Amino acid sequence: MIIVHVVEPFAAGVSVFVRSLTESMPDELHIVVHGERKNEISAEAVKKSFPKKNVRFIRWRSAQRSINPLKDFMALSELYKILRRLRLKNLVDAVHLHSSKSGLLGRIACRMAGIEKFIYTPNGAPFLSGGSSITNFFYQQIEKFGHRIGGEVVCCSASEQKVYGKLGVKSVYVNNGISLNSFTTTSFKKTQETFTVITTGRIENQKNPALFNEIASYFEEFKQFRFIWAGEGQERSCLKSSNIEITGWVSSEEIKRLVTQADVYLSTSVFEGLSFGVLEALAMHKPVLLSECVGNKDVVKKGLNGDIFTNKTEAIVKILSYFNNRDMVDVMGQHSQAICRSEFDMLQNFLGYKRIYQTKKSASDLDSLQTAV
Repeated sequence: MIIVHVVEPFAAGVSVFVRSLTESMPDELHIVVHGERKNEISAEAVKKSFPKKNVRFIRWRSAQRSINPLKDFMALSELYKILRRLRLKNLVDAVHLHSSKSGLLGRIACRMAGIEKFIYTPNGAPFLSGGSSITNFFYQQIEKFGHRIGGEVVCCSASEQKVYGKLGVKSVYVNNGISLNSFTTTSFKKTQETFTVITTGRIENQKNPALFNEIASYFEEFKQFRFIWAGEGQERSCLKSSNIEITGWVSSEEIKRLVTQADVYLSTSVFEGLSFGVLEALAMHKPVLLSECVGNKDVVKKGLNGDIFTNKTEAIVKILSYFNNRDMVDVMGQHSQAICRSEFDMLQNFLGYKRIYQTKKSASDLDSLQTAV
């Protein structure tokens, strides 16, 4: 089977998601049609992390992040030509579209190219951005329009599927997962005395760095506390508190080292699909303190492996509670790892995508597929 992945944001969590799909299906050929976000990471650097045996790459040169009618038309035209060429060479069994820009342009291009089997994974519903109501309404209409074009919507968490259902978009979900084999149980010993709270990923509005800063600033005068944002982004200036360390972009191994040495993983996101950073924290035996939003709420078993908070005061109180109950933190970390193994194992969960790629059912018949997924 040959799966063509179309991905404009070839960086951060989306690239991890696509790579995970290729790793979980080593016997299938994956062709990745990708854009590039040079301000975050070069496409060449991202490609080095992918398996070499079963993955091929095609550059989607005109793809770009912002909405621009002329540039988006050029991107659509280029994508159509790529997909049509692959179809004529019998190099397409299914097309998987990743994130909103790829989802809209990709569905149109698949229709134009005569490709019947294509699915779309939002990896975070864009209409939950927390921006203006006008912007959110605009994204809602894009999602509805894209759904009318056709294809199947496959969300990456149950809560994401729920919000798409409220929008009138029929979908199924397959939980995101990570490869637990890359996390050894011998590497989780903390060596620092400082109580460390960490988050990972792009510093952007979706991750709400302003809230992260407000929480950290409460502890600014207490030297026992340290906050780390492992990542980089355009909203870096929001992180003003003197007790926040910003690492910039670092290797995945360095991320693992930093999370291993932390006590608690904190997410202040406005919305998620299902964060790989959070799942990796679970695998590394860390309690997770997560904002109440789509994606995050699928991970926490309240009081067992962490907690959900709705405002900065609740987050601060929880961090103080963790600080004063180190034994509880250790026990919650053990539950985190157990939950990750039972619910977020990549090799198990992503079999659902393989079944979806293979099925000939239309989006209207997806209900019967959900039990298999």
